[in-house]
Amino acid sequence: MKSILTLTHVPLAVALVIVSAVSHVTAADAEKHRVLDAGALPNDVRLKDPKDLHGYFPFIVPETKAAWEQRQAELKQRVLVATGLFPMPEKTPLNAVIHGKVQRDGFTVEKVYFESLPGHFVSGLLFRPEGEVTGKRPAVLSPHGHGGRLHDYGEAKMDALIESGAELYRESGRFPKLARCAQLARMGCVTFIFDMLGYVDSEQISRHRAHGYAKRHPGLETAENWGFYGAQAEGRLHSIFGLQTWNCVRSLDFLASLSDVDAERMAVTGGSGGGTQTIMIGAIDERPIAGFPNGMVSTSMQGGCTCENCSLLRIGTGNVELAALFAPRPQAMTAANDWTKEMMTKGYPELRQLYAMLGVEENVYCEPMLHFPHNYNAVSRSIMYSWMNKHLGLGLEEPIKELDWKPLTAEEYTVWNDEHPAPPKGDDYERKLLKQMDQRDRAALFNHAPANESETETYFATVRAAWETLIGRGMPNATDIERTNVWKETRANYIEIGDLLTLKSKGEQLPVVSVYPKSDKWNKKVMLWIDGQGKSGMFPGGKPHADLLRLVDAGYAVVAVDLYGQGEFVTDSETPSQNRTVKNPRTFAGYTYGYNDTMFARRVHDILTVTAWIHGDEHEAKSLQAIGVNGGGPLLAAARAIAGAQIASAAIDTEGFRFASLEDWRAPDFVPGAIKYGDLPTLLALSAPNRLWIGGEKAAPAILQQGYQAAGKPDAVSVAKTEADATTAAIDWILQSR
Repeated sequence: MKSILTLTHVPLAVALVIVSAVSHVTAADAEKHRVLDAGALPNDVRLKDPKDLHGYFPFIVPETKAAWEQRQAELKQRVLVATGLFPMPEKTPLNAVIHGKVQRDGFTVEKVYFESLPGHFVSGLLFRPEGEVTGKRPAVLSPHGHGGRLHDYGEAKMDALIESGAELYRESGRFPKLARCAQLARMGCVTFIFDMLGYVDSEQISRHRAHGYAKRHPGLETAENWGFYGAQAEGRLHSIFGLQTWNCVRSLDFLASLSDVDAERMAVTGGSGGGTQTIMIGAIDERPIAGFPNGMVSTSMQGGCTCENCSLLRIGTGNVELAALFAPRPQAMTAANDWTKEMMTKGYPELRQLYAMLGVEENVYCEPMLHFPHNYNAVSRSIMYSWMNKHLGLGLEEPIKELDWKPLTAEEYTVWNDEHPAPPKGDDYERKLLKQMDQRDRAALFNHAPANESETETYFATVRAAWETLIGRGMPNATDIERTNVWKETRANYIEIGDLLTLKSKGEQLPVVSVYPKSDKWNKKVMLWIDGQGKSGMFPGGKPHADLLRLVDAGYAVVAVDLYGQGEFVTDSETPSQNRTVKNPRTFAGYTYGYNDTMFARRVHDILTVTAWIHGDEHEAKSLQAIGVNGGGPLLAAARAIAGAQIASAAIDTEGFRFASLEDWRAPDFVPGAIKYGDLPTLLALSAPNRLWIGGEKAAPAILQQGYQAAGKPDAVSVAKTEADATTAAIDWILQSR
């Protein structure tokens, strides 16, 4: 074993003179330029199995209101980005149609359809209080969850349900989701229950496609004609979850547009999958003034369906904290004998703590009902009725008792008929829909070609904020980084040191090799060498790269690192050819990337860690330059967009790479949303106004030129004009510009 000396926050210059207390590695180890013993892996938490939807998702309440408001804004942006709604798309005309009114005791029911996007229809049922309108009424949006709005317990189960107290009536109790709408209407609320994708009258995307997806569909995962789930859709953040969230937003728009609805008194409630939608609409839309997300606020299972997951959504967070985004508005829920059973000790106390800090502890409530399985039964609904009575100001006498009613017939609940024919559906429709969503999103981003100074400023501010969410981390604090010196070797022309860098708060560890000029020849500048092969790229065949020697001769210290999934992170039997995915037989990106950073993002995090370490002491270096070559270019481009001027000059060989060219979301360079937010050209432009050299491009992308022009530094970007070796050309630029 190598002897190890821990040197926390030791300046690079000081590291040069540390000779005692470290041992020399063997010639074989030195030849490999390993930091750890052969076969050993870094002590890095990311090498454990990736987190999945069955993990533990605690909510740690920030200590101050200001800290919570910052976290709240960050998480709201994450939800918007993850659902494909950042920036919020244009809301096109709903063209709502209401027809087929039927009468029941105390309320009416009407069929509804409207366009959440041109040609894409949301269908559902509108329940209204009976009688003449004497003023605007409160409204409740009711996303239904799995089983559909026509969820039917079945006649055979009703005796047992009534005996247990779960339901009250043999007829209407069979249809628990419609029962809550009927009762809310009897209480004076206009209530809309809309179809989740694939249920009842929403067949443009089939139920199997929306909720039963399990494996790739070759005809819907090509670069030219893509549908949901493939690399093209994920690269644009188009998901079933995102489309349902958009339908939820537009359903609120529909309610608010009704002449008898008071848009200032709208609420939302749903159970199970509808509880998930209730959490999300409450997180991103301020209009609901009261919420009741039932059956999904939990530190445990987060929702098992493809319609409840999407990439980026729950990285570093979970449903309890996402529900907390509703604060300080009043919300309540129940705990049952399911994944919510620990809410009274894990989740609800933290929600009460948050609401208390905001001065409204009474605005959150959870009722334990562990004697019932997963449900939104009559007992749970009774708690909801009381909550809505109070917070919508209905003024009804308590307790409120749910009343029986005659269920709807098929003719009464079916939206489509001869007079109102069903819209197109199937694979061709899905391809058309996603092309339309792509055009919609590009329009919201000025089509990646802003036309004037104002649009340019808005575009870059938007995509910068989005990329910060896609990467998911800023610059770490240098005081959080511990350096452990493992070995030091004197070579013929330089000194080489092997270190481990540990980012303590994250449990991440990086093998780093630093090369320094001998004696007093260091010019106080550091070159960070980012290579697609890790630090071995600086030592091809185990020998120092010729351009490394050129840098050393010029007085530079040069630092190379094995990023996550490179070099010493990989055993002889494994290769980093793909991202690690969760153990789920359904090949859906959201099951992995909804809870874990991609390999690309983790590698960018590592570059930021090394950058922070190099800058950790004001005496370490005058400046930091960086090169990204041999597949490392896109990684450095992303890190530079975050680090900014902390990387004074960056030389990036793109090799013509584009995120849009990836055919598999498991590819190591895959990033959800990268296509939507401008692909590599826009990412390069986010380096402005700092000095940048790019190779691998026939010409500077127009958006790159526009970014540097807008920053007032058009001359700060250079494009390689030859096809010479990219590494040599990059080093030439660095040395010529010093």
